[in-house]
Amino acid sequence: QVHLVESGGGSVQAGGSLTLECTGSGLPTYRYHMAWFRTAPGKEREGVAFISHNYGVTEYSDSVLGRFTISFDTARTTLILQANSLKPEDTAMYYCAAGRFFFTGTSARDVTNYNLWGQGTQVSVSS
Repeated sequence: QVHLVESGGGSVQAGGSLTLECTGSGLPTYRYHMAWFRTAPGKEREGVAFISHNYGVTEYSDSVLGRFTISFDTARTTLILQANSLKPEDTAMYYCAAGRFFFTGTSARDVTNYNLWGQGTQVSVSS
C-alpha cells in the first residue's frame, strides 16, 4: 500500500524560505508523475509545481515561477519543493500528489489526474 507523507511546513516571515518534502513509501516512482498542490482558506486547490516521472520535465504555476523549485531525490525516494521568497499569499496547506497519465503542461495541472495524496503540511507566511 502506498503512503505519501509531507513534512517541512512551518511559519516564516515574508521573504523567507522553506523546504517541503514528501516521501512515498511503496510508491513505484518510476511510473508516477508527481506534483505539489496547495489549498488556501476559502480558495480552490491550486497546482503549483509538477514533475514528470523521469524527472526531466518540470512545470510551475505563474504564481510561484522563479521562486519555487520542484525536484526528486531518487536516493531517498523523496519529492522536494524548495520555496524561496515566500509571500503572505503563499499561506496554504500544501499537498504532494502522484498519478499516472500522459504528462503535458495541461494534464499535469489537472487535479483529477492524481489518485495518490498526502495528508498535507501547513505553510504560514506573515508580512
